[in-house]
Amino acid sequence: MQQLPVIPDILKLKRVSGAPRSLEDTLLIALFLLPALILFLLFVIYPIFRSIYFSLFDWNGLGPAVDFVGLQNFKDILNDQVFLKALRNVLLIIVFSVGVQLPLALALAVMVGRDLPGRGMFRTIFFMPYVLSEINVAIMWMLLYNPDPDRGLLNAIVVALGSGPIGWLSDTSLVLVSIFMALTWKYFGFHMLLYLAGLQNIPQELEEAARIDGANSFQNFFYITLPLLGSTIRTSVYLSVLGSIQQFILVWIGLDHDQGRTGQRE
Repeated sequence: MQQLPVIPDILKLKRVSGAPRSLEDTLLIALFLLPALILFLLFVIYPIFRSIYFSLFDWNGLGPAVDFVGLQNFKDILNDQVFLKALRNVLLIIVFSVGVQLPLALALAVMVGRDLPGRGMFRTIFFMPYVLSEINVAIMWMLLYNPDPDRGLLNAIVVALGSGPIGWLSDTSLVLVSIFMALTWKYFGFHMLLYLAGLQNIPQELEEAARIDGANSFQNFFYITLPLLGSTIRTSVYLSVLGSIQQFILVWIGLDHDQGRTGQRE
């Protein structure tokens, strides 16, 4: 029988005399976590408290903050109509994403996850927009939304159907929907792959047993598939809400080149 190599004494963890094993383990864990904890405190926690500190001053970002105003900045921003409208738009994007985008992604994941011919090709096609940068997506959709029918594909189709050009990014009743369409096109495939990964973790024996007991496809989905996807759905909702709150580049690039900067108009 081949013997295992002997571990040198210098590499062995020596127990402190008289110290209980649990305390030694705790100190060892803390030692390994210390570098990450220092970086987290330095680059995450400290900037947060520093930002709170500066928010109490009338400060332009340069030089020392000396003009203390207390909570006046928070009062001003709550009365700022541009901020309130931006907050409303963010909440609407969150509602659209959770209420429309995610259910469609789940439905398509269930369809593609089954024995659908060419499902590998469908997965690749739907995921490809996610790998594009937001700047590329914004420019592409800005060209699609071009009000000139000779340059914008969507308006060319509308004019060909006998209607007039539509101001996708200049009509205040359509701009939010237009932005949501671009966001859905980019992130739809990402959430679909999340659901596909969750579906692969569900044993097929459960669905087969339910069919033997007389359950139809809808009962199989709502009573077996959907509950077992609970953790995946929660993760998808969390990422969707977080992404909606952080969304900036696509909106800024798409609206900055449109006349009037519609996103700031009533």
